Parts: sequence; C-alpha cells; structure tokens
Amino acid sequence: MEEQQNNPLHGKTLETILTELVAFYGWKQLGNMITIRCFTHDPSIKSSLKFLRTTPWARKDVEDLYVHYVTNKKK
Repeated sequence: MEEQQNNPLHGKTLETILTELVAFYGWKQLGNMITIRCFTHDPSIKSSLKFLRTTPWARKDVEDLYVHYVTNKKK
C-alpha cells in the first residue's frame, strides 16, 4: 500500500486521466504532444479510450504525460 502512496496514477481510471489532460491541454495540443490519430482527427474521449486500451505504447505515453502534468501542477 505504501508503494502506491506517491503514485499519481493510483486510483485513476484511464478515462479520468484522459479527461483531465484534455481539459488542461485541449485536443490540439495533446495531439501535438502525443502524435496519435485519435487525438488529431475528429477526437473524442470514447474513440481515444478504445484506442488506448488496445495499444500499450500509446497508453504509456498518455500515462507518462499525466504523471508529468500532475508533478508540475503541484509546483
């Protein structure tokens, strides 16, 4: 349990992570930061979640960006 204490991903769903990132960065900037089609062409939470759940490298990129976002938000 203590290992998860400082993990910003702990207890967060992929949908929550994506929603927070979109609210902060917007689809255009998010698409520039992580170049995947579901962020750049007719983006939606639903289509992005479908892609991210089946594509480990893209999910990792989104989770890494979220960790960076949360870490810098606290400063």
